[in-house]
Amino acid sequence: MGEELKEKLFNEKKNGWEKVDEAKKEEIFKLSKDYMDFLNVAKTEREFIKEARKLADSNGYRDIIEFQTLKPGDKVYFINREKSMYLAIIGEESIENGMHIIGSHIDSPRLDLKPNPLYEDTGFAYFKTHYYGGIKKYQWTTIPLSIHGVIVKANGEKIEVNIGEDEKDPIFTITDLLPHLAQEQMEKKLKNGIEGEDLNLLIGSIPYRDEKVTEKVKLNILNILNQKYGITEIDFTSSELELVPAFRARSLGFDESMIAAYGQDDKVCAYTSLAAMMKLNNVKNTAVCILSDKEEIGSMGNTGMESHMFDFFVSEILNKLQVNRPNLLDKTFCFSKMLSSDVDAGYDPIYASVSDKTNAGFLGKGIALVKYTGARGKSGASDANAEYVAWVRNVLEKNDIKYQLTELGKVDIGGGGTIAYILANKGTDVIDCGVPVLSMHAPYEVTSKYDVYSAYETYKAFWEE
Repeated sequence: MGEELKEKLFNEKKNGWEKVDEAKKEEIFKLSKDYMDFLNVAKTEREFIKEARKLADSNGYRDIIEFQTLKPGDKVYFINREKSMYLAIIGEESIENGMHIIGSHIDSPRLDLKPNPLYEDTGFAYFKTHYYGGIKKYQWTTIPLSIHGVIVKANGEKIEVNIGEDEKDPIFTITDLLPHLAQEQMEKKLKNGIEGEDLNLLIGSIPYRDEKVTEKVKLNILNILNQKYGITEIDFTSSELELVPAFRARSLGFDESMIAAYGQDDKVCAYTSLAAMMKLNNVKNTAVCILSDKEEIGSMGNTGMESHMFDFFVSEILNKLQVNRPNLLDKTFCFSKMLSSDVDAGYDPIYASVSDKTNAGFLGKGIALVKYTGARGKSGASDANAEYVAWVRNVLEKNDIKYQLTELGKVDIGGGGTIAYILANKGTDVIDCGVPVLSMHAPYEVTSKYDVYSAYETYKAFWEE
């Protein structure tokens, strides 16, 4: 009697794997393999967009610029400066009734090269770096790093760079002190153990063979780069070169139930939403997928969500549907629904003290819904209305998708933000909805394959509603 009543009344978070049969497990592992393969070739925002475009083109999407008019069922996309992308399927309902939007970000914490990065010191050549996003600086020393990005010459020639991913490539690293000489360093607070200005990348040590020149190692490196890419030192000033871990995405655990990879915040949500959109054909409400840049540094700039580029994309849809009129863009946003698909902090029993266990997100227990973000007294929060939370719950429950309502850490300890507030400011109903992650913002993050599949199911069901 009591057990039946408890089953009926309690909201218990159960491990999703317990009810997974072999057929479902095979589906989960297949999607996870596709995701890991994608991560291995799309570590940066430019690479993600390049691969996303290939996937969209192969599934019948076309650049919106190619369309004169639009009709229900048309599949379109717009790429913003090779670093963000918006995709849409035109719905059968009038767009005035609102869109169903899922928005993720594809940038991740990393190290960027400074504008003038190359220098020599005591027989070593280095690149100076400037870290991007919230990192623990000590985690980026003594690991293999690769260099990704573009160099654009003054004449407009663009050179793509990707060194350190192929087994035949060299890798790079940032050195650290040996314990025998690190007594003073280890007395510092953890956040100050490695200073930002000391995150210098070791890139060479062979001098150029000419006794008459100075900075022989720097000259030798520039000579190698000149022969390989045709660049000189000044070309670094118009480059975007990023340092990312040279680790490959791998299955984690004897049971292979988890994924270890760089950049899962937030490529895990970006990939699963993109993969789900590729399975859509006819939808009731216009379905929109946002792959945004710069979230890790506040969503600023013309490739971040704070720009008007997404508004431009929606305006182009309205124009080519031939329905646009004054204030229709605002009305469309005000009647739209959105999942801000960003990751959540997974509960880690080793660091249990920072979490409220009753409101934490657990790996293997399904998609995490975060009603409000922000910090302390909900400062900076986007707080979803109860009515909208109930609407989302209904979508999940009738599709038998496991979910959990969570917070990011204890009050006065945790907190964070996503792009949710930006669309909420336009009048859209928004809730954060993503995959719980262990070691978030570290060079190697951990997710559950069950949750990755739950995200895919969630996003597909949301668009099909």
